[in-house]
Amino acid sequence: MTITLKAEDEELIRKRLVEGPFQTAEEIIHRALETLDAQEAWVRGNRDAIIEKIDRAHAEFERGEGIPGDEAKKRLQLMKETRRHRRS
Repeated sequence: MTITLKAEDEELIRKRLVEGPFQTAEEIIHRALETLDAQEAWVRGNRDAIIEKIDRAHAEFERGEGIPGDEAKKRLQLMKETRRHRRS
């Protein structure tokens, strides 16, 4: 099989070859495909739970229990900063 890569994909592969444990472009592509497969399997395996959580959130929103967008962004930013400080 022959594939043609976009320039930005070639650059990502070069970056991984320099920075990561990979020896060949084929190893990188294989890992990417394994990761994609694992992610899709996870979604399939958790589909019902994902749908249930979306439905529950939608019901909360309909009851007016949602968090305004600005407040949600502030909370997420605070969580992000807290994680950064813990790593330091």
